[in-house]
Amino acid sequence: MMHRSPFPRDLYAELSHLQREMQQAFDVSPSIRGMARGFPAMNVGGTPRSVDIYAFVPGIDPATLDVQIEKGVLTVAGERRVADIPEKATVHIDERAVGSFRRVVTLPDDIDPNAVEAKYRDGVLHISIARKEAAQPRRITIQ
Repeated sequence: MMHRSPFPRDLYAELSHLQREMQQAFDVSPSIRGMARGFPAMNVGGTPRSVDIYAFVPGIDPATLDVQIEKGVLTVAGERRVADIPEKATVHIDERAVGSFRRVVTLPDDIDPNAVEAKYRDGVLHISIARKEAAQPRRITIQ
């Protein structure tokens, strides 16, 4: 008599599939720093002269990205399409996020929404928003 295992033939593939489904359901993904906040990953920082946002969007055509500022809120939206996989290929690992995305960043009150520059290079979208002239640090001369 042959013994039949109660586990699926490829337990690791089943567990990986279950993990992906749970991540999609909760819209989170693991990263080296714990639970990521979303796609695309972003770095937001500032200098006395500007607020700088870096969105990491490799493989996405910059012409398809939608970047807007409205009422002190920056929105970066777009879509990552499914990569073409040959018909007879077997996928062993599929970690690339696909689908529509939208990230929203609340900006400080001292930015100038008319002085925005956006550049895309090597999969990184860099948005630089100048601060208003009145908010610039200035040296006061003593008389």
